[in-house]
Order: sequence, then C-alpha cells, then structure tokens
Amino acid sequence: MTADTLPIEIQQTTSPRLSEVDFTNLVFGRNISDHMFVAEYRDGQWQNLRIIPYADMALSPATAALHYGQAIFEGMKAYKNEAGEVLTFRPRDNWARFNRSAERMCMPTVPEEIFMSGLNELLRLDAGWVPSQPGSSLYIRPYMFASDAYLGVRPSDSYIFIIFTGPVGNYYANPPKVKVETEYIRAAEGGVGAAKCAGNYAASLYPTRLAQQQGYDQLIWTDARDHAFIEESGTMNVMFVIDGKLITPAVSDTILDGITRRSIVEIARHWGVPVEERRVAIKEVIDAIKEGRLEAAFGAGTAVVVSPFAVIGYEGTNYELPAIKEDSFVSRVKDFLTDIRTGKTEDVFGWTQKIQ
Repeated sequence: MTADTLPIEIQQTTSPRLSEVDFTNLVFGRNISDHMFVAEYRDGQWQNLRIIPYADMALSPATAALHYGQAIFEGMKAYKNEAGEVLTFRPRDNWARFNRSAERMCMPTVPEEIFMSGLNELLRLDAGWVPSQPGSSLYIRPYMFASDAYLGVRPSDSYIFIIFTGPVGNYYANPPKVKVETEYIRAAEGGVGAAKCAGNYAASLYPTRLAQQQGYDQLIWTDARDHAFIEESGTMNVMFVIDGKLITPAVSDTILDGITRRSIVEIARHWGVPVEERRVAIKEVIDAIKEGRLEAAFGAGTAVVVSPFAVIGYEGTNYELPAIKEDSFVSRVKDFLTDIRTGKTEDVFGWTQKIQ
C-alpha cells in the first residue's frame, strides 16, 4: 500500500493490541499504539518513508545520539469529536517548532509534506486508538535523533525521524505542588533552552527528584543569572492571573515557545482579557499571593493542558493558592480549549485539522 500524498509504504501489524487497552484507566505514557511512521535522512535527503508496526529498534552501540545528545522531540495530541472523527490541534505549529529545534541542534529540517503526510497516514491507520472518554486524548510523539555509528564530536550525517502515538488520560491526577528552584538552572542565555531537545530534560531530573523528595510534584525554573525571575516549569509554561490580568514570562532563548501557552494568550486577547508577556519576578508573585491579588497560577502545555497549582514553595515557605472557581479565567479557558479540540464549539481560530 502507498499513501495518496507521498510514497509512504504501509505495513500493517499482524498482532493488533487495541483490545488489550483499558480506556477507562489510561496512565500517561503507558500504552503505545500499533504503528509508527519512520523516515531516514541519508546522503542529504529524506528517504525510505514508511509506516510499520511499533517495535524495538536495533542500533549500533556507537550511535551518535547516545553519545553526543543530538535528539529532539515534540508533543502533540489528537481527539475525537462527537461524530467519531479524528482532530489534531495546531499540528503545523508543532512542525515549525520541531524544525526550529532541529536548526539549533545542527540537524536537518523535516519538510512539511513529510511531517504532515506521515502524521495523517499514521492517525488514519490507528484512528481506533484515539480515545473518546472525557479528559483523554491520543498523545503524539514526533522525534528525531542522530544515527551515525561514529565516535567524534560533530553533527551526524544521518538521522532517523519517527512518529508514534499512545492514548493518555490526565497528566496530573491532582493540582500539582511546585517549588521555585533557586539553585539549579534549566537554561542560560545563548544555550538551548528554547529547543525541545532531550538534554534539557535530562539536566532537569536531579533537581526535580530533590524537590519530589520534599513533597513537590514539579519545579518552577528561574533565570540562570540571579534566580529572581520565573521562566517555566518542568513540563509546562507558567501563567498567572493577577489583578484581572493574564501574566506570563515572555518567550526567549531560555523559555520554550509553548503551543498551549500561545493558544491561551490568543484566547485571552480574543476575550478582551488584558495580557502581559514580560519578565515576571518571583517577588511580584509572592507579594500578590500575600496580598490576595493572585487569582490563579497554572501550568500550560500539551501534556498537562491547563493545570492549576495547589501550592508554590519558595525559600522554605509553602504558599497555598486559592481554589479555582467555575467562572474563573482558568476554568473557562480550559473548557474552551477542550471544546475546540474536540469539535464541541466553533474553531474561530482555525487551529484544528480533521484527519480524512
């Protein structure tokens, strides 16, 4: 079989696993769908485009990505509407960000036609894996890594690009408790903080573990120079509602340009809510909590969607945050995003794309 848009070879699994999944109890990242899209970059071009059964891969022990860290990824989601059709949310924005990461990591960009056609054919084949239960979705993981079997610090000449998927439920079972990190850093100016590369997440594991041992779920990272300004959290961008304004750190070379973050900012402006994208001092947030001016602090990201914080820990003190009301901006924007993604309300922004 071949796809209509590109010569994509399609090999269907002979051992489907869909019936083994309990869609009423989806743990994030636990279940993987039947197929994956694979493309290889060799001799200066993308080739050997194919959809094959999801399976382990054989790699050389000298594979460059394992030694020198040339690896990037994206996080996306697909949903089902009431008619059972599959919808993706802002996929071209993810493709564009993927390529910005690739350029920063000295990797080849993936043409839009390959990215989108591979994604569409994969979702068409594995449409049955897209859950329809409230709060659930199909998580999509495009990623690329250097595949040269060569030891030497230089960009690889060959790469493998893969997309696989899996049904997921909520990322956090309860509102997370977050700690403001003032010792370790996630990113520094001039570094790779704006790239969605594997090394950023590897470097975050140790300080995150320390915070979890203290009873927190995640960190809020601060600037590398003074630890005075909020940047982002480990799995999400960070946003605040203070004095009726939506306030969030401006995107920079140390902060990931989140698709969900960008969507919330656009929705807020569409609704006439004042928005400030700027440097956000920790002191400003703590003062707003103490003075009762902070209405909400929350994370925004593909995995977590909109996740209000329960507690912010800073310099040994835990600040409990107010409960989120049903008519608050946080509740309304979360519901509105969900309704757009699942086709329950008109997509006035043109963000969703239907898989035919």
